[in-house]
Amino acid sequence: MGIHTYFQSLTDLERIIRCPGKFKFQEHSVSAHSWKVVQYAKTLADIEESHGVTVDWKKLYEITSSHDYGEIFIGDIKTPVKHYSLELRSMLQQVEEGMVAHFIDEHIPEAFKPIFRRQLREGKDESIEGQILEVADKLDQIYEAFAELQRGNTEKEFIVMYRSALIKIKGINLHCVTYFLQHILPDMVSEGARSPIDIAKITNEALAS
Repeated sequence: MGIHTYFQSLTDLERIIRCPGKFKFQEHSVSAHSWKVVQYAKTLADIEESHGVTVDWKKLYEITSSHDYGEIFIGDIKTPVKHYSLELRSMLQQVEEGMVAHFIDEHIPEAFKPIFRRQLREGKDESIEGQILEVADKLDQIYEAFAELQRGNTEKEFIVMYRSALIKIKGINLHCVTYFLQHILPDMVSEGARSPIDIAKITNEALAS
């Protein structure tokens, strides 16, 4: 019982594999994904601050490091399924949030419950930190899909992942998104030029949509 149960539960995130059921050259766990999202978010926030934007770093670290904790209870559900309809997405979010709330009620000491409720909440919102989380989360989706496409993985799932994440990112009005599109994405596309899959074409179509 207590916080020991929470610490022990973190190991479960290492066992949950992202994009289950599809052939992958490299497996990625939810735990590894969460760590990478924090790293992306740090740099994205630095870019925002370089343009005079104020970032609440404590909030940013809390929501980025814990944003997928609820997957301990429901697993990783593929993005196309999760976003099939607003109703389904809302239902899944309610289940996930309900199970996280139950876990906190059952296992976390009373003095720490408000802290855990704040840290393990859904962090994607209209705040600068919530938007950075959204970009960082989708950025890792792009990199995971890009790595598979670059190696010639013909699973359609990764084209959909790459394209949908890129479309989502380009619609977010942040300085770091502009920087990504102008300075980072071209390097990615150039690096993927030798892939048997036309990554440049997929990228251009996504940006034009």
